[in-house]
Amino acid sequence: MTQTDIENLLKTFIEPHYGTDLILANAIKKIEIDDANVRVDVELGYAAQSYLDTLKTELTQLLKTLPEIGDVTVFVRVKIVAHAVQQTLKPLPNIKNIIAVASGKGGVGKSTTAVNLALALAAEGASVGILDADIYGPSIPMMLGLSGAPESQDKKTMQPKIAFGVQTMSIGYLVSENQAMIWRGPMVTNALLQLLRETRWNDLDYLIIDLPPGTGDIQLTLAQTIPVSGAIIVTTPQDIALLDAQRGFSMFEKVNVPVLGLVENMSVHICSNCGHEEAIFGTGGGVAMAEINKIECLGKLPLDIHIREQADVGAPIVIAQPESRIAQIYREIARKMGAKLALKPKDFSSKFPNIVVQNTAPCQQ
Repeated sequence: MTQTDIENLLKTFIEPHYGTDLILANAIKKIEIDDANVRVDVELGYAAQSYLDTLKTELTQLLKTLPEIGDVTVFVRVKIVAHAVQQTLKPLPNIKNIIAVASGKGGVGKSTTAVNLALALAAEGASVGILDADIYGPSIPMMLGLSGAPESQDKKTMQPKIAFGVQTMSIGYLVSENQAMIWRGPMVTNALLQLLRETRWNDLDYLIIDLPPGTGDIQLTLAQTIPVSGAIIVTTPQDIALLDAQRGFSMFEKVNVPVLGLVENMSVHICSNCGHEEAIFGTGGGVAMAEINKIECLGKLPLDIHIREQADVGAPIVIAQPESRIAQIYREIARKMGAKLALKPKDFSSKFPNIVVQNTAPCQQ
């Protein structure tokens, strides 16, 4: 039995979130062979607390199929690192990765999806924040049951407000609930950048940004100004929603932000009385769009009254009903989203020394 034997066997195991084998994903960090005994160290690059035991069991069972194998030890850990952003930008301090959640049009459940994905990442063991970038219609405070102005310790920066272990910031904490935000594009952009940069985020693995719907000047400016590691598109199967979602995908392509995948929301309606399933907005549209653009459909979410009810009372379904099938779908999407990001190039800018060039006066004789 050699290391090559073990590697060849591991190549037959397709990790469901990466969508590839662990060797290709660079997740196998060490293989030790002591006589007939084997130890394999696995390092996942995404939040996966609920999956670690399952992965350990499956790999152990796989390795035990080797002939004359002795004791098998599989050690699995998670290490989330910063990934590359747009070439002209640098990652922000205390934030490893920014993931933008976008949609081509409003009304597809983008904000609800963003909140539940942030909570799902936190449930999987990550340090997570969410920034409500929809200045005109902030909804994150209501969905998380928060209100009131954030605290400031130095009178220059703001402390993020915390809900269910997730750090949050929104213009909704700073203005009245009924106040209309009648601002032009540059004012909105400046307000968002202030919320992002003047919040004292505390060592985040992921910051989820809930972008405003659409692909206009504001969205494009934000995509060019904020250092984003990846984005996901939220859509419904409806043809017009898919058309607008395609525009959102094209926007990220133009600014060199990788799209990690697509989430098809309101995929099917399940009657709460009889259980009958009906595809109100059509079928297969999200999957078809993902295939055309060579990205993955990360998951399909049903049109379910409990998702709306829990968001309205400030306790999203991932928190209120953590064992429900819908909560598990959100967590599956969150793991896949993190895994797709983990496969992207890493950011090494912090490893390079800062070079300072100064003009000095000539020596006086």
